[in-house]
Amino acid sequence: MTQVGGIATDRLRSLIERIERLEEEKRALGGDIRDIYAEAKSAGFDVKIMRTIIKLRKMNASDREEQEYLLDTYRKALDL
Repeated sequence: MTQVGGIATDRLRSLIERIERLEEEKRALGGDIRDIYAEAKSAGFDVKIMRTIIKLRKMNASDREEQEYLLDTYRKALDL
């Protein structure tokens, strides 16, 4: 194993290359997700609402309830 300045260069190169491969996969997946949103939009779905639903589904129930409570409280405070 080669070291430069106390750094294992082979290990560092391996980690960097793995990160680069994953970043490329992430870009490809992002493109796939954009395509699905475009498909949904062309089918008449509201993409903004879909993104909100996905965000809500990622939250646990107590966080979701707290957010809904605060939103309702703010609406009432602003007469919305």
